[in-house]
Amino acid sequence: MDEARFHSVLHRPGTLVDAGAHDGLLTLPLARLPASRVLAFEPLPPAFARLRAALLAEFGAPPAHVECHAAALGDHAGEITLAMPVLDGVAQEQWASTAKDYAAHLSDRVDVRRFAVPLMRLDDLRLDDVTGMKIDAEGAEYEILRGARETLLRCRPVLTLEVEERHREGSTWAVPAFLDALGYDVLFELGGAWLPMAALDRATMQRASPDPSVFEASDPYVFVFYALPREHAAGMLARLQAAA
Repeated sequence: MDEARFHSVLHRPGTLVDAGAHDGLLTLPLARLPASRVLAFEPLPPAFARLRAALLAEFGAPPAHVECHAAALGDHAGEITLAMPVLDGVAQEQWASTAKDYAAHLSDRVDVRRFAVPLMRLDDLRLDDVTGMKIDAEGAEYEILRGARETLLRCRPVLTLEVEERHREGSTWAVPAFLDALGYDVLFELGGAWLPMAALDRATMQRASPDPSVFEASDPYVFVFYALPREHAAGMLARLQAAA
């Protein structure tokens, strides 16, 4: 089950947060859900420009129910450096991160471009109707959740998160532990089965190179995780299983 399908099955009217929207791969399907309002955060300037263009192409005019922020989310407000590796002269936008610098991987093939970008904290928006969140931030997921703690406790949205050890060692332990403390069950889906985090074998399911010039990964490679508020988890999981 992909992230768009997950959010569609569990959709409730309200605000949906896309943290790390890139060029709108998930922003667009979220914006099509009924009675939805979407807040999309994308700090990388060229990706943000494509995000705005994609929304314009989809809706014919800037949609009133989609709000785009050229900013990263984190656990405080201010400014932060976004590092993007460049491999053989080609920008690797999907690796752009506020959590790491890539300096350790500089070589005759790998360079790094850095951008000073605005940093926002989701809690500062004081939202009271968030029903879903997608987080894809190449290692900065923990800080985003820290900055959204009060929103998660108040609104109890469902979440999808892309969390990878190659981007931040220990993140597949720290992120689920933080969510567990807030009353969330964190799961992953593999071969049609929904499994708890305790079933994740990092040695065989989360092995990948942190070097952008080395393309290798375990098979399977599990990096998308789903978080359900514990008080509703059983019913939500039943709906997901039925939809699959």
